Amino acid sequence: MLNAGHPLTDSLGTPPRDGSRVPVRRRGTSGTLLPMSSLMPRLDRVTRTFWRATGRPVDLDGAEAWLSAPMHDGQTIGDGWLGAAAAALGGTLRERDGAGLVPDLGELDGSTFRAADLRPEVRHFYEHTSEWRMEVWTQWNPLFAPGGELISRLFGRRVQQLALPTRPLDVARGMDSRVVTILDGDGRQRAAGWIRTLRSTGEYVYSGCYSSRRLPGSDQPSVHVAFPLEAGNVQVLLRPRSLPDGSLELSSPPGAFGQDGAYVVVTDRGGHHAARAPIHEEFRVHVDPDGVLRTDHVLRLWSATVVRLHYKLTRAG
Repeated sequence: MLNAGHPLTDSLGTPPRDGSRVPVRRRGTSGTLLPMSSLMPRLDRVTRTFWRATGRPVDLDGAEAWLSAPMHDGQTIGDGWLGAAAAALGGTLRERDGAGLVPDLGELDGSTFRAADLRPEVRHFYEHTSEWRMEVWTQWNPLFAPGGELISRLFGRRVQQLALPTRPLDVARGMDSRVVTILDGDGRQRAAGWIRTLRSTGEYVYSGCYSSRRLPGSDQPSVHVAFPLEAGNVQVLLRPRSLPDGSLELSSPPGAFGQDGAYVVVTDRGGHHAARAPIHEEFRVHVDPDGVLRTDHVLRLWSATVVRLHYKLTRAG
């Protein structure tokens, strides 16, 4: 991070003669100066240690298999996790026109939701996501905007994951969207990678793995979204509900461990740990009076609204 308005010095404490700026450095335990780039991996490890300490041990091959999701083995995420996700299933990747986050939204049919109750446009978006273009607007709570920008600078843009835009002009030209389906050894779609980048810069915003998943003891499948990270991931399990006007509501409400909501999973010291995070989201995918498909997205931290996003969705071509 650069501290605007403060002259930076070189390793001897002398400003560069040509007036240029040099990278900020911090002293290590031995007294040597460390570049900021070397501090970030340490910060990442501290973060994983925090989630290990606040979480619980989980068996991703056993009782907590519902939390099994792609992770990554490097600091930079982007779309680098896709190949390993397919290899874990003994399958392949496929990117094609018309691919969707789910092959059939009927996968979510259960005791409280039926895909047949949705507007055709809503269902088409989820089953053929790659055919839609997105324009997006953001409105941050002023209390959270500085923190959101700091996280984006220190974490999101650096690792190319979860880099939620904080400034309206960042998304003024919209987002580009790629859908890469993840197939198993029999050629069946088991999940889909949805990669979203800023059209203006090409920077990654989200890189998520989408599928349907049933929680223990539930007769209603949930939408499962995992955002791979180095040695871990952030996951959101969203409860689907069809509204009277044919809209789709997806929500990750407060609740106990094992219910719909947000989770952080980390690999540390040879084991896996998971903690429920106090992040709650709500999506409403609907058709407006002019026949335009739109999405309203609200993200809350505990009960406080952090940011609202609005998406306008139009068929490509």
